[in-house]
Amino acid sequence: MSDGSVLGGDANRALKSPDAFRTISEVATDLDLPQHVLRFWEQKFPQLKPMKRGGGRRYYRADDVQLLKRIRGLLYEDGYTIKGVQKLMRQCGSLRNFIGGDAAEEIPETPLRAPRPVTVSSAAWRGEMQAVLDDLKALRAELTGAG
Repeated sequence: MSDGSVLGGDANRALKSPDAFRTISEVATDLDLPQHVLRFWEQKFPQLKPMKRGGGRRYYRADDVQLLKRIRGLLYEDGYTIKGVQKLMRQCGSLRNFIGGDAAEEIPETPLRAPRPVTVSSAAWRGEMQAVLDDLKALRAELTGAG
């Protein structure tokens, strides 16, 4: 339509309130991550609990997105391992402290940091592939049960 009433995905995202729910697709695009990584992180970080609607569709709150940004930064930019981020979350005491980054000044240099910058290790790759496989198995089970 030429009147601008139908907007593309990027335009819709720009018009959303900062407190609006985001789909897994929107969050994955914003964080430059595959969707399966977000689903994998849900298993590793129980503090991350997107709302799920019919059919298992995930909707992320603003706090979920902030938590994901913090986790992504620690893993991909600061070189933490998943276990290191989990330990850091426990040490921060509250999720608000962890997301706010107030505890960043208190982050010890060791032993939470990986010995070298983390790229895609074979263990992380296996974990991500296992998450994808689990999703596919669940989908197959749904499809065979519906037929």
